[in-house]
Amino acid sequence: MDLSIPSSFSEISSSRSLSQPSFQKLRLFPVICNFNLKSRKFPTRSLFWRQNCLSLRAQTSNGALNDGFVLEDVPHLTDFLPDLPSYPNPLQNSQAYAIVKQNFVIPEDAVAQKIVVRKDSSRGVHFRRAGPREKVYFTPEEVRACIVTCGGLCPGINTVIREIVCGLNYMYGVNDILGIQGGYRGFYSKNTVTLTPKVVNDIHKRGGTFLCTSRGGHDTNKIVDNIQDRGINQVYIIGGDGTQKGAGQIYEEVEKRGLQVAVAGIPKTIDNDIAVIDKSFGFDTAVEEAQRAINAAHVEVESVENGVGIVKLMGRYSGFIAMYATLASRDVDCCLIPESPFYLEGPGGLFEFIEQRLKENGHLVIVIAEGAGQEYAARSTHRTDERDASGNRLLLDVGLWLSQYIKDHFMNVRKMQVNMKYIDPTYMIRAIPSNASDNIYCTLLAHSAVHGAMAGYTGFTVGPVNSKHAYIPIARVTEAQNTVKLTDRMWARLLASTNQPSFLNSNGMSLDRIDGETVGMRKDNTKISST
Repeated sequence: MDLSIPSSFSEISSSRSLSQPSFQKLRLFPVICNFNLKSRKFPTRSLFWRQNCLSLRAQTSNGALNDGFVLEDVPHLTDFLPDLPSYPNPLQNSQAYAIVKQNFVIPEDAVAQKIVVRKDSSRGVHFRRAGPREKVYFTPEEVRACIVTCGGLCPGINTVIREIVCGLNYMYGVNDILGIQGGYRGFYSKNTVTLTPKVVNDIHKRGGTFLCTSRGGHDTNKIVDNIQDRGINQVYIIGGDGTQKGAGQIYEEVEKRGLQVAVAGIPKTIDNDIAVIDKSFGFDTAVEEAQRAINAAHVEVESVENGVGIVKLMGRYSGFIAMYATLASRDVDCCLIPESPFYLEGPGGLFEFIEQRLKENGHLVIVIAEGAGQEYAARSTHRTDERDASGNRLLLDVGLWLSQYIKDHFMNVRKMQVNMKYIDPTYMIRAIPSNASDNIYCTLLAHSAVHGAMAGYTGFTVGPVNSKHAYIPIARVTEAQNTVKLTDRMWARLLASTNQPSFLNSNGMSLDRIDGETVGMRKDNTKISST
């Protein structure tokens, strides 16, 4: 087989790039292969040219072309500090890792974003596999790391903090670790706290964040000035999509100044609306805890005549918690989420469904995500546009509004008495410690971030892609939000479980518009954003 390799390929085929032998393993067709470089377009200029995407096009015997392998890479300190020395990884002397068959991740290892493929489809997008590397770009003595948490609370934050500290100390011998208190503004307005394995030993048993948090306060220049003044060279940032965008800006300023500072993001959102990764930490705990509220509502409504229970769960843009909690419960009659517009009156509307269920069963339970029905609530209350410190529109209490609206409708229009029970467990769910599954997940996220920073990667976020942890460019997880796809089977399973109406018959609404432009239009019109 003849391989034609352009000179530009050799420029990126380094110790951290996919080498020629890896392509020999990845080739699927006995054909002549031409290597071409591609770049994915990302919002910011510096990230644009950093995302080196390695592409392979193969030509089959019948002349058909098949797109090949694409690597969406993350930045490395040597991209702008080419003379940076490397050192042997201390893990090679670790007793814990001595029994591991393969201590270090092979440079050619990559994680596929899409694993369900057809024989004639492209290999598609891949991300660099997370894990320890044979070479590191920091010595334990020179590392001064810091950890910051931003945005709302979520189960598992303290576990991530603990495992970053313990991972740095136990695996790499790092002793100088700082905690930035109070979110981004803590870099320039608050004192730091020294973190050691002893200090963080049992914080995973508590809810909330040991370091405190806040919204807003991001000032890139002030933050990087503080990082530079304090001699910090590893920054671990825990937060949602808004926080990760801030992490990207910090990385860009660090690169602009030519500082040896690794910036690593750990995505946090209880709503599970971070793109690319399988799920966010704390989500499993939230779904599990939501069962308590749903069970309580069900007990209440089945104990009275015409009982109607409404449980409001988290979910600004994305109804994942409401959907999974509904599927897990089996006691829910109707689930309302932001992605699925619904209507109240008329044939196939919510009021008709409620009346039907009350006649059949004598009670029903409705689960509603906080972002659902905001347009109805806003229209009824005439509330002005109010925002929090992060610039997010403050949501109306749609659960309280819907409870009163249903009650008024049946009393005044249908002349029917209903016993309304409304439960909002939002802060109870946010404030609890993570369960066993999330604790393990948080450990893997923290360790992957530590391995990446020590290996010299920067401007990345970490998370599982098809169950394998990977380093993902920050721009990829912030360019879009993960939402429930109403045309996927999971939503169909929910509809089959609850037998609720799909609400798709109103105003000629189609499935294509639901998963595409309609959801986008709702976001533009209501301007509800997530952090």
